Amino acid sequence: MNKKETAELKKNFSDKSGFFIMERILTAFVDAEKNLRYQNINSCLTMSVEEHDVYDETLKKVLNTNVGKSFVEYEFPNEAYDEGKPQAVLYSLLKSELKDETVCEDYLNHIANNFVYEGPYAVITAFCCYTIRKKDKNDEFADGEDEIYKYLLTAICPVNTSSDGFIFDSFNNEILKKVNTELIISKAPSDGFLYPVFSNRSTDVNHVMYYTKSANKPNISFINDVLGCNFVMSAENEKASFQNILKNVVGDDLDYMLIKTVNEKIQEVVDENKDDTDKTVIDNTALKDILTDIGLPEERVQMIEPVYQKICGDAPLTASNIVESKTVLTSPGITVNIKPSAADKVRTSVVEGRRCLLIDIDDPTIEINGLPVTLS
Repeated sequence: MNKKETAELKKNFSDKSGFFIMERILTAFVDAEKNLRYQNINSCLTMSVEEHDVYDETLKKVLNTNVGKSFVEYEFPNEAYDEGKPQAVLYSLLKSELKDETVCEDYLNHIANNFVYEGPYAVITAFCCYTIRKKDKNDEFADGEDEIYKYLLTAICPVNTSSDGFIFDSFNNEILKKVNTELIISKAPSDGFLYPVFSNRSTDVNHVMYYTKSANKPNISFINDVLGCNFVMSAENEKASFQNILKNVVGDDLDYMLIKTVNEKIQEVVDENKDDTDKTVIDNTALKDILTDIGLPEERVQMIEPVYQKICGDAPLTASNIVESKTVLTSPGITVNIKPSAADKVRTSVVEGRRCLLIDIDDPTIEINGLPVTLS
């Protein structure tokens, strides 16, 4: 599922679109001891507008267009469809359209028993229908039979007591210390998922989209144990893996110019594919081509494949996750941030026997701590 398909769903996640309806919502509360304390099924047709709007606001956050980072597609392994396994649980829930209380309870118990989470949380699951208007080869709507895409959208929301502190009591005209013990359900989900996937503008029950509020720290237990999929690296881990590959392959030949040039090459790949709906990746072969192109010695180039295989296996790296938007030079007590447009103004050299960082300055006037200084 790509950014364009995610954006289409998000754009039409409203009764005003004319092609979408949210029919029912399943809500539940799980306490810190993993006990399912509450569950309820509501019809969206009889719900108040104010309540409906809160559910819309919360669930829509799961449809995050940052595909590949905050919203990641996973494929179910073959055994996931066996009876009682995650895909089978989700498929049964989808087919029930949130009408069967037993199926709903089985689904909620599956989450409560398998999700590793600190503290209590709420589960909000909506059953939705979206009418997919067919398009022709020119990407324009065409006449013909439309498809109904039925899907489940789930948000896992943290539950906390609000901060205690001082309040103003308008009745007594005084400031008081108040401790609020009410459990407040956050409207910002920490995790969530979309099932089935909306792929090639059609239904794909063999994949699921996982949402995380923190792209660098996804909840692996939700992916592995609740959804039954195999976790893939986060953006942060991809960058760390890429840096590890460079360190192992290039070794002592790593310097400012090489790192800058490699980053520029990857940025070129990102720019060339910016209009593609699928994510752009750098695999073993692409990295080998880049390092060969910049003149890395052949003996180093031959190390790429085994090093890459050891660190990443067969998994490609997302290009946008490993490219740097700026160059950051650090040394004890010194940090220099360099934008891409100024990268060529910086170089390293040895001056009078000392290793130095040199910065070309076209304008003799610079600012130090916000104050203008003219260099002589």
